[in-house]
Parts: sequence; C-alpha cells; structure tokens
Amino acid sequence: MTDSSLPASPRWRSGLEQEYATLADTLAQLLPCLEVPLHLPWIDAIRQLKQQRGAVIMAHSYQSPEIFHGVADITGDSLALAQAAADCDSDLIVLCGVHFMAESAKILAPDKTVLIPDLEAGCSLASSITAADVRALRERHPGVPVVSYVNTSAEVKAESDACCTSANAVQMVEAMGVDKVIFLPDRYLGSWVATQTQVELVLWHGQCEVHEKFTAMEARHTRERFDAKIVAHPECAPEVLAEADFVGSTSAMGKWLEKEQPRRVAMITECSMADNLRNQFPNVEFIKPCNLCPHMKRITLPNIHACLRDLKHEVVVAHDVSVRARAALERMLAVGRRERI
Repeated sequence: MTDSSLPASPRWRSGLEQEYATLADTLAQLLPCLEVPLHLPWIDAIRQLKQQRGAVIMAHSYQSPEIFHGVADITGDSLALAQAAADCDSDLIVLCGVHFMAESAKILAPDKTVLIPDLEAGCSLASSITAADVRALRERHPGVPVVSYVNTSAEVKAESDACCTSANAVQMVEAMGVDKVIFLPDRYLGSWVATQTQVELVLWHGQCEVHEKFTAMEARHTRERFDAKIVAHPECAPEVLAEADFVGSTSAMGKWLEKEQPRRVAMITECSMADNLRNQFPNVEFIKPCNLCPHMKRITLPNIHACLRDLKHEVVVAHDVSVRARAALERMLAVGRRERI
C-alpha cells in the first residue's frame, strides 16, 4: 500500500540541478546529456524514499549509470552484493539486479525484507537448469560434488555442495578436494575454469545470452581497428577468450584497468559495465562492442521508486530451500575473492 506520508511523485523543482550538480556532471559524461535532467526528479524522489524507509539499495555493475551512480548505496559484482547482503545492517534491501541475486540476498539475510523492482528480471543461465537436473547429474555421477555458479535459482543452490562466482570459480572447484567436480550451469565459464585447474569438470550446457553473442571476429576487428586491449569475461566462448589480453570477472576487469591503465580498451561483457567504469578511468578510451542484458535493463528508476513506495516485490525463499542454499553460499563466501590480476 502507498503511505500518504511519503513524498509525492517525482517532479521537477527549483534548485534541483544545483543540488545534484556533481552527480549531473558525472552522468553527463556517461549518458546522452539530454537524458540527465529527466533522471534527476526520479533520483531525488528515490533518495528521499530510501531515507524514509531506512532502505539500502544494492546495484550490480551491469545496471545503467543513472541507477549505479544515482541511487545505489552499494555496488559491485555478484560476490560483492552477496557479501553486502550478509553484512547489511538495514532491515530493507532493494536489489537492483536480477532475480537470483535477490534470492541470494534473502538467503544470506533471512530476517530482512528483500525487494526487487521487477520480478521478471531473470537470467538465461538460471533458467537453463533445474533442481531436478542437478539431482539427475548426481545420479549419473555418484559421489561427485556439485559447484554451482551463483547465476542459478535458490532451488539449484540448495542441491549444490558449494556456489561460486567468476571471481572464485577455480578456487571453489579446487576447494572440493577431489579429482572430479560437477560444474554448472555455464559451459563457457566451465570450459575456462577447466583450463586453470587439474580437476576434471562435468559441465552443463547453459550459457549467458549476453556473453554468447560476442565473436572472435569482433574482438580481432576491435583490436586491429582501434588498437585496443581486449578484456573479456569468462562467460564468453573460448575462441573469444583466446583473443583477450585479460580474462576475468567483473571486479577483476576493473582491477586490471587500474593496474595496466591502457590507452584504449574493449570490454567484452555487458555494455553498462564500461559506462560505469569510464567515470573511474577518465584517461582510458572505452571501445564498446555493446551487448545489453535485457533482464538487467528491466530495472529502471520508475520501478525502483514504485518498489520503495509500495514495498513491492518481496522476494521469498522457502525455509528448507533457504537453509540448504545458505550452506552452499556460505562456503563460497568463506573462500572469498582469490583472483590473480
């Protein structure tokens, strides 16, 4: 229900541009400049609502700049957001990402209210496998532990021995302490992990609908046409990774840029990642072979505002599923981030 004591609908008011001058300057470098005044009333209203609700807004690195820079309190990759949910002091979390991320936040913070602005913000990887599929894999490979990428549903996590992100996938596989591991659901990430370890991997056939679109030809063309360094996410196909100067997770890409400071770089990942990094690295020219995640882009300033105003849509995970999935996620958090840059 709408609380009549909450601020009115977003509207332009005198002094708004001056009040948000610093943010407006930042966004003007990352977005078409004519968009910025349209975003400011929404940003202002969300910030007021957030304060009144005592909410924390968490945004994934693939969120658009007006969300990532404009309203988020905590930003980062899947691992960073999972850790933040586990440590969060607020009783109300708004997760600006996709549904499996909101589920993970709820699992790690079961006593808190977790909201997602759009329930349809899904993930092609998460939808590629079910809990029944995991049980069938276990039957075909008795005694072999399961490591599931966080891009999976709560039910799949509950059937897993451990979770991982792209930031610690190799370390999680090796932490199982065995010669063979079932790794799911991303076959491309799994193929890359297999090149980094002696552990034999049983792979699933899932793939990210954003990263699978990139081609080796695009990477080569970008390097040759723009004299750019190529930085790729391991969810890309092996032939794309073979063209890259660096392969790493969302957070590792930023750390590599900080270390190397290339003149030009192409980020072979979701397009908004480059938008959000441009502010951090003003001396780096970003060449964008741009693919957008349609699920991430379901999250908008208007539906974040509605989410806070009406306290919708609450993410609920069944208790028995939550308990088992939490054990897999906590095993991931115990290993943490172990990438070599």
